[in-house]
Amino acid sequence: MSTDEVFALPEGAATGVGSMPGVDAREAARVAAEAVELLPFLPELPARGPGADMVGRTLGMLVELYARLEPSGWRFGDRPGRDTRRARSWLREDLDALEEFTQGYQGPLKVQAVGPWTLAAGVELRGGEAALGDPGACRDLTASLAEGLAAHLADIGRRIPGARPLLQLDEPSLTAVLTGTIRTASGYRTYRAVDRTVVEGALRDLKDAVGVPVIVHSCAPAVPFALLRRAGVAGISFDFELLTERDWDAFGEAAEAGTALLAGVVPGKDAPLSDPASSVSGVRALWRRLGLAPGALGSSVAVTPSCGLAGASPAYAREALAHCAKAARSLVDNPE
Repeated sequence: MSTDEVFALPEGAATGVGSMPGVDAREAARVAAEAVELLPFLPELPARGPGADMVGRTLGMLVELYARLEPSGWRFGDRPGRDTRRARSWLREDLDALEEFTQGYQGPLKVQAVGPWTLAAGVELRGGEAALGDPGACRDLTASLAEGLAAHLADIGRRIPGARPLLQLDEPSLTAVLTGTIRTASGYRTYRAVDRTVVEGALRDLKDAVGVPVIVHSCAPAVPFALLRRAGVAGISFDFELLTERDWDAFGEAAEAGTALLAGVVPGKDAPLSDPASSVSGVRALWRRLGLAPGALGSSVAVTPSCGLAGASPAYAREALAHCAKAARSLVDNPE
């Protein structure tokens, strides 16, 4: 199924990146559904331990591939074990909580999973090296992930019939994969850079397999906007403060092409918050500098924290998401 059609952000939308503080699934779901009501999301609660982190959760979704936690990190194994069962149990708990707070909801709903390239860089094969060093393992991992995500999205469709799922692939290691800066297990060398057409093709194949709009999130510098657009993603999520002048043209081209832009402008850890309009002043300034239509700003850009909120206090996480929603509204009311 092709999903190259443009995904339309709700005007004045804000959302979370994914992770939330604490271990209370119901409270996290309530905040994720109510604080950013135009684009709610499925929270992740990594404080619960291995399997609740974004890598462990995603590994629990794989089909016919299993991983366990070793002292060195996540490693593929022969059969599902305690770590897989725990990851799946926590995901069910989070889905139950979100279902409770989205009764009758109709609209886009964002769910997150680690993308194939960050997963390949972060999970070891049996020999101790990352899957990234084995092209065949990367292909198998992408196929397994696509099948698992399709089943996950179908489950969400059954639980929340009015929702239109939007899949966010977390790819913080993507730029390092492309530039060949992921270190091997020994730390003395790096894995060879993966060809850009291979990276692009895997993302496109996964996007087509899941059958819903896909956005890619990276809170690392040098997000490959052009590559992601060629892969057909519907949106790109990034830390706005990490954009440099070299990124401006790619940002503008993505905006003009209708790619949804999710700009991280609110600190992900406890910090004083300015007034909401000031939080997005940099977004307004760049939009104006690039000569983009002011009236399109509020429907082209969604506002998010700069990264996940797992390291924040629960009170700040609620405040930060509400702040994002107010800042997003200001882009609609005062685009210039």
